[in-house]
Amino acid sequence: MNSGFFLFITYLKTRSMFRVGITGGIGSGKSTVSKVFEVLGIPVYYADDAAKRIMNEDEDLKAAIIKNFGEETYTNAVLNRSFLAAQVFNNHEKLELLNSIVHPATIKDGEEWMKKQTTPYALKEAALIFESGVQQYLDKVIGVFAPPTLRIQRAMNRDNISKEEVVSRMDKQMEETIKMKLCDFIITNDEQQAVLPQVMEVHEKLLQLSHR
Repeated sequence: MNSGFFLFITYLKTRSMFRVGITGGIGSGKSTVSKVFEVLGIPVYYADDAAKRIMNEDEDLKAAIIKNFGEETYTNAVLNRSFLAAQVFNNHEKLELLNSIVHPATIKDGEEWMKKQTTPYALKEAALIFESGVQQYLDKVIGVFAPPTLRIQRAMNRDNISKEEVVSRMDKQMEETIKMKLCDFIITNDEQQAVLPQVMEVHEKLLQLSHR
């Protein structure tokens, strides 16, 4: 077997996993929908949870955060989330800076996770798939849609925050109708339409696509 053929087979093996993103704005219920996919046996990489873990484990990332946001960002080697949040809240430039530091590390971690999966496809759940450019590493993207009023109420109840705080967070994300137009599939999570049949339909389509 020549080296070129071996490299080609190696590439196919690393790309055998069909990568699917699942996204939606704050309060859309994308994590809830992701749990339904998990029940179907599809593994899910939760980007926000991973970012929190990496920010405490990746020494290079920690050094970059400390360099840009100060020594107080970590207390006893543990991320001081409230201190960091206070710096980026209502400061677009600092938020962009933080994202530019954290997103590459999370993307790398997500790719390493994807390579370990053995199912026909795997999901990456993230709010900022398009904003961070992650879509270029994915084969398809699922959008989870919910009306703005419902999203606001859900976020207020979940995080115990004010309507103004929720709206402020929503304003920092891509406009929802634009985001949904960029997605390959849309699941409506408006508490009017049943989610399970929608998930099953998308699941079957993704199984077919992953086997091509």
